[in-house]
Amino acid sequence: MSDAAMNFSVESMKRVELVTVSGRIDSSNAAEFEGGLKQLTGTGRSNLVLNLAGVTYMSSAGLRTLVSTLKECKRGGGDVRLAAPSERVSEVLSLAGLDSLFKVFEDDTAAVGSF
Repeated sequence: MSDAAMNFSVESMKRVELVTVSGRIDSSNAAEFEGGLKQLTGTGRSNLVLNLAGVTYMSSAGLRTLVSTLKECKRGGGDVRLAAPSERVSEVLSLAGLDSLFKVFEDDTAAVGSF
């Protein structure tokens, strides 16, 4: 159960917030995930890069959080870019038909540089 906990960290850069997430994102912690992202968008930071390389599982609750965060950022004139999503996250995004909503990059540098 070592991957059950979700870890969430933020690194502020000039034009973007780099958010690194690892572990599981499911119904037990999706509200925490959403709260952390809302804290950023609530302060006017609307350009986010989410590094999802360490995410081992993402439920529909996690997907809803991604979509609602994307909408919030776009309202603020920004965007959400995904960096290095794990194979499982990529698969879930594709199965849900959400892979076309997000710009996906191989690594943090490419994603941050895209802004």
